[in-house]
Amino acid sequence: MAKATRSVNENENENKNKNESEEKNLRKTTAKRALGFTDELPAAEPRRSKRIKSDHVPKQYEQVKVKREKKEKKEKKVKKEKKDVKLEDDASLLRVKAETDSNDSGSDNKLATPTKTKIASADLQAKKLKSYSQFAAARQSPYPDFPRPLPAECKLAHSILASLHGERKRPEEDGLTTTAPSSRAGCGDSASVLDALVRTILSQNTSDANSSRAKLSMDAAYGGSDAWAAIAAGGEAKLAKTIESGGLASVKSKVILNILHQTREKYGVYSLDHLFRSSSDEAMRELIAFKGVGPKTASCVLLFCLRRPSFAVDTHVHRITGLLGWRPAAATRDQTHAHLDARIPDDDKYGLHVLLVRHGRECEECRAGGKSLGRCELRRAFRKGKVEGKAGEELREDEVRHIKAEEDDVDDDVKG
Repeated sequence: MAKATRSVNENENENKNKNESEEKNLRKTTAKRALGFTDELPAAEPRRSKRIKSDHVPKQYEQVKVKREKKEKKEKKVKKEKKDVKLEDDASLLRVKAETDSNDSGSDNKLATPTKTKIASADLQAKKLKSYSQFAAARQSPYPDFPRPLPAECKLAHSILASLHGERKRPEEDGLTTTAPSSRAGCGDSASVLDALVRTILSQNTSDANSSRAKLSMDAAYGGSDAWAAIAAGGEAKLAKTIESGGLASVKSKVILNILHQTREKYGVYSLDHLFRSSSDEAMRELIAFKGVGPKTASCVLLFCLRRPSFAVDTHVHRITGLLGWRPAAATRDQTHAHLDARIPDDDKYGLHVLLVRHGRECEECRAGGKSLGRCELRRAFRKGKVEGKAGEELREDEVRHIKAEEDDVDDDVKG
């Protein structure tokens, strides 16, 4: 009897649930029809349609894309222009290295043909001469609206640096003659133009210690500092092995041998001493015509060996003159050379170059990676001009940030 009762109750519950489910489905169907939906259009479809982007969104994306493409195109154009102008010594070496790699890659490589190599060399020479002729040869700055450094500023900087590191004069001013150092490579320090040029090439993109080791190794291997015939006959592999301590040995060896071969072929001897009788312009043009020799290397030979007023710009000079606001912030080393060679008085070029290099190696604030602490006498002397905006807006803002940081450090020290 109890089982029969439970069965009846279960049947009633099932019928009740079934009726409720049917009523629920009926209400849903009625609601769909009221909204205009049919069985062929699932309810999920309008939810997807809500996620469809409006018509103006793609246009916005298209505008952003166009702006980005224009910006990228402009940046590429600026980079290309800088690349065409930047003909520094390291860039010359890298071009030589690229040609060397192409020649070593096999005879199937079309770029390895002598004709291609000669064309590339002629193009590089033409670009270097064009860059030099535009400004340096005419003693004009590529930045005519950038007046610094003024002659008085050069005198002031020279005086400050001399007080910090000692005065630097040409050897002949002290009754001495230029002699090649026996214990180091130097940078143009030789009475022989060819020797001065080779020493300067060895000093490219490396430290004095490394270039000196390379020069001493070369002298020991070939039996002297001017054994040019033995060096030329020994070939590239031997020379590269000999000077490997100086870095970029395979590239530098190719540059040196190329200079030796061209010099012997043109003049019948291993000598460039005829440049002592040439004008500074003629000497510069002949030197930078060599593959792997840029304005910095040639300027060093003119300054130290030929004893001409030429302001060489190495990494230290480029960095410090930027800190002083003596050049535009974006100026390359070649552009800086042309600008400063036109702005700095001739009688300050030798001493100022030597002292700036010395200062760039020894000053804690002005050396590579140094932090401005407000204690460098040279930078303090020129800070006022930078803050007043004479060095350009970017350098002015940078100096203002330095001043604020130093003031904050002082406040922290006082509070501490």
